[in-house]
Amino acid sequence: MNMSSLVRSGANIMMPFILVYGFYIVVHGHLTPGGGFQGGAVIATAVVLLMVAYSRAEVRASVSKNVLKNSETLGLLLFIGTALLALTAGLAFFGNWLLDAGTLFGTPVAFGINPGDINTGGIIPVLNIAVGIEVLGAMGILLLAMLGGMKGDAE
Repeated sequence: MNMSSLVRSGANIMMPFILVYGFYIVVHGHLTPGGGFQGGAVIATAVVLLMVAYSRAEVRASVSKNVLKNSETLGLLLFIGTALLALTAGLAFFGNWLLDAGTLFGTPVAFGINPGDINTGGIIPVLNIAVGIEVLGAMGILLLAMLGGMKGDAE
């Protein structure tokens, strides 16, 4: 069953804001309450919004299970790859190889408490991004599976 054009327009307007907020939660997970799982769940609500606003056939046509499976695989590979890169740097498994590296997330903290800068997290933001991608894929697959079990929806 299709929703009205008002509901669809509202969903189209809200979708970018939900995605940006979810990505914000993922990337700022080392500074605020949140992280990969919470942000991935917020991003997955965009799939729920699509399910509410559009018909089952339109959602299945626009969101493919293969894309979600590939994103889940990408998130897991990024997570494990980040851990294995520590071994190549001569550190322990999951060692913080970005710490004090001066790169995107490796800016050193001079002394004391982290000043709240996003670039001082080391590998934590990278791991949050990996978990966020994986959670988005897994929850998206679950939501599409639940959508496939619905009865009485016009194809």
